[in-house]
This record gives sequence, structure tokens and C-alpha cells, in this order.
Amino acid sequence: MFHINDLLRQAVAVEASDIHLKVGQHPCLRLHGALAPTDLPVLTADDLEQTIRMILPPHLHKSYEEQHEADFSHTVEGGVRFRVNAFLSQGAPALAFRHVKTQVPTVQELNLPESITKIAGTQRGIVIISGTTGSGKSTTLAAMLNHINETKSLRVISIEDPIEYLFTDKQSIISQREVGLDTLTFQAALKHVLRQDPDVIVIGEMRDQTTFRTALAAAETGHLVLTTLHSGNAAVAVQRLLEFFPSGEWDQVRLNLASNLQAVICQRLVKGSQGGVIPAVEILINTPTVRKVLEKNKLEILPAAIETGVEDGMQTFNQSIYQLIKSGMISQDEGMQNASNPQALRMNLQGIFLDESRRILSAI
Repeated sequence: MFHINDLLRQAVAVEASDIHLKVGQHPCLRLHGALAPTDLPVLTADDLEQTIRMILPPHLHKSYEEQHEADFSHTVEGGVRFRVNAFLSQGAPALAFRHVKTQVPTVQELNLPESITKIAGTQRGIVIISGTTGSGKSTTLAAMLNHINETKSLRVISIEDPIEYLFTDKQSIISQREVGLDTLTFQAALKHVLRQDPDVIVIGEMRDQTTFRTALAAAETGHLVLTTLHSGNAAVAVQRLLEFFPSGEWDQVRLNLASNLQAVICQRLVKGSQGGVIPAVEILINTPTVRKVLEKNKLEILPAAIETGVEDGMQTFNQSIYQLIKSGMISQDEGMQNASNPQALRMNLQGIFLDESRRILSAI
């Protein structure tokens, strides 16, 4: 008989980041970014149906039956936690597990730029951590919250679906709320969050107009909002926010962003030279130049504003990858595969640096 907790413990022992279960396939692990099938027996529909019945929280039974998918957390003996998604694939049950480490990592342990600690120390505004699925957004968000917890005496309220990292109060007081357990819906939690005396509001994911409007209202009244968003780069993150709204509202949304956005941190995980993965990080900070770009609806030149803002703590993916290659943390081939502009990166590695971005910005 298939025992999910045995598999999860084995996955942790070999440092797998994800576990995938599908009918008709061997259980599969993601090791250092690559999928690797196990030698366990092929899974049956009965195996997965029993697993879902065993680990699905009671409050999600009805919604799973109706919607055929559910997000939740699962903990095995020893306090090892997983983020879980249960769903149907061609009418058969399937499961995806993400191992969530209980030890909250620091910015330094994650090899993130030091400027991220400065961003975490911001008093107000909206900070967005973006990237594609599996790029480590939640971990970076946790590291920033950990920095706040260790250095500031603040009241932090988080709304998560589900909770991924558990925090212990240090200098700050942190209240973590899980949708379905501590609040009925994401929207209900957002409606009341400003009445709970927060200094910092953590919104697990920026997902719609309601989320953005709440973040905006909080930022305008002097709160710091930390949140995540699915996007490939910092400029696309801004466009994604606009697309939550009808096009007729975009001008007003841009002006609101220009006034309240603090930073966008976007990352990609790149294979390290010594194994494991290293984050390549693009950072946009709302400097006067960026604010002007937003106000004048020149979003296409945001990359140029980022590239020329190194002294303000900004960097493009290309600049981040260049530094990772020069430091020996990643190979040149790996850097080329992940660069936004491989041709420009190749020129940089040859010592050629063009100043095209400053010419582009002179037009505004």
C-alpha cells in the first residue's frame, strides 16, 4: 500500500524541492531543478484518492468535490511542512507537493542582493516579489519578513493561502492568517486587515482588483505591503497590475502606482556551478526617473530605467547574471540560457558596454 508520509520523508532526505503524483506513473521528485522518477510502484487512482482523503483538511472537502482542486498545507512527523495542490487531470486525481523549509532563510543565505534588506526596511508603500512559478518568490518574501522580524518592532499581519513558513515573534509581533482556517475567504481577511493595527501587511499573492485596491489603500495610509505576483520581469509585473482593471482605468492605476510603489523584485533560479540553484534577481526601485516613466506611460523604457539605476540599488537580469558569472557562481552557458538579452550579455563579458539606455531615457 502507498504511504504518502514515507515518500515525503524520503524526498526531504534527498533534498527534493517538489513531489509529483500522477495515476499511471511512478512518484516523481524534483531534484536541483530536474525531474527524477523514483523506483516506487506505479500509482493507481485508488492510491491517490486515499491519499487525498487522508491529508485534505476537513474545511476543504466540499470545495474540492465541487471545484476539483484545492490548495493546502500538510505537515509530517517532525514538523516538516509541504504546500500541496490536489487536482484532477483527465478525470483522475493528481497531487503536487512543495517542500517548505521550517527554518526561515536569511537574505544572505539565499544569495540575494543586499539592497533587498534595505527594501525590506521601507516604512510604507507596496513591494512586489515577482517571478514565474517555482522561482522562489515565497522564500524571498519570507526572508524579507524575517529581516523585519529581527530588526524592527512592528505589528505584522499576513494573509496566506496556505501558510508556508511559520514565524516566531522576535522583535515584531506577527499574526499569520490562513484562508479557510483563520478566515473564510481572502476577500474577508482583506476587508478587515486595516482594523487590526498593522504596520506591515503581507498578502500571499496579488491576484485581482480587490487585492490591489487593499494594498493601495494600506500604502496610502502609511503601511508597508509585501506581496507576490506571477510575472517574468519587473516591467511585465507593472503591466500585470494594470490588467487587473478595465483599460479605461489604466491611467489612474498607473498614477496610483507612481505614488505608492516602492519596489519590484523579480527573480529566476539558475543552476549553480557547485550544484543547487542561485537566484538571478532584477530589482526596480521607484526612483524619480521610474516615477516619471510610470506617470508618462512609458512602460516600454522601464528596462532602461532599471539598467541605469545601479547607484540606487537597481539591476536588470542581465546585470545580475553578469555578476554571477564573473563571481564563478554560475557558468557562462547557464547565464546565457537565462539572460534577458544574451547578445548584450556576451558583449559585456567581452568588456563591451553600450550606453544605449541613457539615450533612451533622455527622451522623457
